[in-house]
This record gives sequence, structure tokens and C-alpha cells, in this order.
Amino acid sequence: MKDLPRVTPGKIKDNLHNTQDIFYGSDRKAESHDSLSVIKKINDIFASSHHVYKSKVDITLKDKVVEKTIVGKTSTDLITIDGELIKIIDILDIKKIY
Repeated sequence: MKDLPRVTPGKIKDNLHNTQDIFYGSDRKAESHDSLSVIKKINDIFASSHHVYKSKVDITLKDKVVEKTIVGKTSTDLITIDGELIKIIDILDIKKIY
């Protein structure tokens, strides 16, 4: 192990945009899904002064838009007031309904 050269990491000067490209073969279109912005929107909803116990939201999934009342979250799921778990990775967009 002592024969290996030392490695010095270089500095990253540009902004990184971590996006995931999704391709649906049947639709013949490519979509961009930015999971970091969805997670930020979820965190903003829970950190809002309007969120006391529950928040009514519109959740855009791959195939539909649903209106749900969310009460909590785990690292991978949103928890609705009905006890339903919605995978965060399946969410394309989320908007709070005031």
C-alpha cells in the first residue's frame, strides 16, 4: 500500500446540476426529473409556518395528479392522513394548496 501515489482532489468551480434523465420508450419522449428540487419543496412545506399538523398538497406522479393531506415523512416516503405511504422517488412535483 505504501507504493501508491498521493491523490489530491481538485476544486469544483462550476455549479453542479444533479438531474436524472428518464426515458419512456412507449411515449418516445425524454423527461428530466430533479429529485433535489422535489425534496427541497417537501422540506419547505414541512418548515412552513402554515404547516402545524397537516398540509393539503397536489402531488404529481408519473401517471396522475393526486390531492392528498400529508402529515409526516420518512427518508423515503410521505405519510398521508389516511396512513398511505407515497414514495418520494415517484413524485415529479408537489405543490401546497392554501
